[in-house]
Amino acid sequence: MPDAYFLLEEHYHKLARLEHALTFLQWDHMVMMPPGGSEPRSKAIAELTSLHHEFLTSAKTGDLLQEAAGQATTPSRNRSLQEMEQEYQRAICLSPELVKAKSLAGSKCEHDWRNQRKNNDWPGFLKNFKEVVGLAQEEAQARRDFTPGRFSTPYEAMLDLYSTGDSNSFIADVFTKLKHTLPGIVQQVVDKQKGDPIPDLQGHYPIDQQQLLNLELMKCLEFDFDQGRLDVSSHPFSTGCRGDQRITTRFRETDFFDALLATAHETGHAGYESGLPLEWDGLPAGSARNLCIHESQSLLFEKQIFLSRPFISFFSSRIHTFFPTTAPIDGSQLWAAATRVQPSYIRVEADEVTYPLHVILRYEIESKLINNFIQADDIPEIWDGKMQEYFGLSTAGNYRDGCLQDMHWTDGSFGYFPSYTIGALNGAQLFAAIRRAHPDWQEKLADGDVNFIRNWLRKTIWAKGSTMDSQDIIRSATGESTNADYFLQHIQERYIDELY
Repeated sequence: MPDAYFLLEEHYHKLARLEHALTFLQWDHMVMMPPGGSEPRSKAIAELTSLHHEFLTSAKTGDLLQEAAGQATTPSRNRSLQEMEQEYQRAICLSPELVKAKSLAGSKCEHDWRNQRKNNDWPGFLKNFKEVVGLAQEEAQARRDFTPGRFSTPYEAMLDLYSTGDSNSFIADVFTKLKHTLPGIVQQVVDKQKGDPIPDLQGHYPIDQQQLLNLELMKCLEFDFDQGRLDVSSHPFSTGCRGDQRITTRFRETDFFDALLATAHETGHAGYESGLPLEWDGLPAGSARNLCIHESQSLLFEKQIFLSRPFISFFSSRIHTFFPTTAPIDGSQLWAAATRVQPSYIRVEADEVTYPLHVILRYEIESKLINNFIQADDIPEIWDGKMQEYFGLSTAGNYRDGCLQDMHWTDGSFGYFPSYTIGALNGAQLFAAIRRAHPDWQEKLADGDVNFIRNWLRKTIWAKGSTMDSQDIIRSATGESTNADYFLQHIQERYIDELY
């Protein structure tokens, strides 16, 4: 009898090559492609997405999985089969027609959103968005129905795509704790910072110089430019594959710091992808575990490394080189400006203390939307109400800075947002473990040394891929499962005690 597992590996490697083509077609669509190419590109992406789905859900895949399960195997091969089976099950519950329709609707909605957001055009966006929502609701219901009893709601079935291994009840409990704890902390920090002298970093910072500064940051964070690049997009993101990591950021001429934060964030994502286990390359077991782990890596790079007082002090000389007008502002002052806490409209520009409330707002809206308790038309009013409740800010009529600010919903990625905050908790917990392992971490960062962090992450997180469940990875690295107290302790130490 032929080795069914070997045939399965070949089968999944072919799927990985299709995914490779889709990845870079989508990257080009969002970064480089002229607007006139949107419609034919969307059709090409939809066609390839449909072909990938048909190949994955073919009778051949099911037969090979069944045959391989019945053959003598090893623990590592069993794990690989488990991940293959999960990918197959997630795909087979959806019809090819739904997959193709969702891809087309998402491409059109995302492309048109770029100008609709600029123009504050909620009515125009809504025309495309309603179709995206309808298809997402259909997908969520199909996923729930496929495994009766596993998911309590359609939204929970979508959440599982991004937070695999972290249940909805766990996430809801964490968010309840943060929702009740953070507002008081935010007020405490805001009150404390009122009397602190904060330098004004607003000015004119040419984009070409900002690009060079961001490339310098990536070098300091040990990004390999032989295996990746930096570009510009409407919304910062990271994508690519082994050997070709694509990072994007965005620039504003009046503020250089937001782009640096975004670039540090995306460099963390790229680090994780580049460090995944080579022996499982192209197979489900070799992919990132889930977005809660992925975001822990990006947020660790952004918040724990870049935003630390010692690293900013180290990097301040680079900032002064590219922007000489900042020379009178030393590293400590830059850190004070960068760690300013203030309720604000835009999630991606929010400080790390208020950021989880932005995520909770979106989680509360999208869960009700996918479970059909509210309609897409209701979102602006609900958004405004929650902004007033959580931040004391109104977005009435201001869709650009309100419900139009994110790209995640444009392609139906409902369930994605919670991974940002669970990732922040994981990132703080992982960095606490790094600090225990390296008591001289502040001295190392003050010298610009991040290699000890990358090595620790490569061994404890990146090399694991999907060969372990998410909470097993966190327990293996830190000694316990995800615990929100580490994040809250981090906030206390940085913003109230000012220890780092």
